[in-house]
Amino acid sequence: MMTASLETKNIAIGGVRQEYLWNWEGQQMRVVYETIGQGTPVLLLPAFSTVSTRLEMAGLAKLLASKFQVIALDWPGFGESSRPRLDYKPDLYHQFLQDFVTNIFNTPVAVVAAGHAAGYAMKLAQKQPPVWSKIVLAAPTWRGPLPTMAGKQEGWFGTVREMVRSPILGQTLYKLNTTPSFLRWMYRRHVFVDDSHLTPNFINQKWEITQQPGARFAPAAFVTGTLDPVSDRSDFLAWFKDLSIPVMVVIGEQSPPKSKAEMEIISQLPGVESCLLPGSLGLHEEYADKLAEVILPFL
Repeated sequence: MMTASLETKNIAIGGVRQEYLWNWEGQQMRVVYETIGQGTPVLLLPAFSTVSTRLEMAGLAKLLASKFQVIALDWPGFGESSRPRLDYKPDLYHQFLQDFVTNIFNTPVAVVAAGHAAGYAMKLAQKQPPVWSKIVLAAPTWRGPLPTMAGKQEGWFGTVREMVRSPILGQTLYKLNTTPSFLRWMYRRHVFVDDSHLTPNFINQKWEITQQPGARFAPAAFVTGTLDPVSDRSDFLAWFKDLSIPVMVVIGEQSPPKSKAEMEIISQLPGVESCLLPGSLGLHEEYADKLAEVILPFL
């Protein structure tokens, strides 16, 4: 693996923290990633969310690190990475992932993509098949929270996004939707299954992620469906056709009904290996041990 390190220290997952400088439309962004373990590389892509961070992959990273060199990143606009007031759209993330993988790795790499990261991993698989050696999709999604709840009533999604992006009203709306009590409600409803995992310390860690400068811009794009990698299911499923790379889909047994139905459609595609595990949309974090058990033989 090639590196692009500006600084190293032990944080978050417990590995080596590094920074990758990336340019998008004339603006330089600092992307933070972390490496732990030795061996064949495995890239972990966290799910997009209001509290998205590589830390949600910590449990899985530590379990895989005994056999692999594990790399987990913070997407641009999320976690510790730069969060400028950009117009966050799929093109940005498609290009970022392609640039990151081709610049950091000099051999095909296995990828574990959670949630919305699945679509970005799959498009790159179709565009540049040699970059991936294996693909694991953990509770994959392609449609953001508002479009999932409201269907195709897209007219007001952009209005909501711009309201959250606005200087005063946006900060107020964002604050209301990132209080510890709201975060706990969100986790109980969609993300985790076992309430005992939602300790005050856990929720406080998530809340601190939302308090970074510029924290609301990329999450607002995700929630309103602006970061959906496709607008139609058929386009998403097309990325699985005629693919020579082994793919495993892991479904959370307690996932929200609409999301679970989409995962099950993927699992029925030819050549896709599937597995059902306890958990919901956050199974990669809540049940990292069970996820590691099923994907280690696959990897």
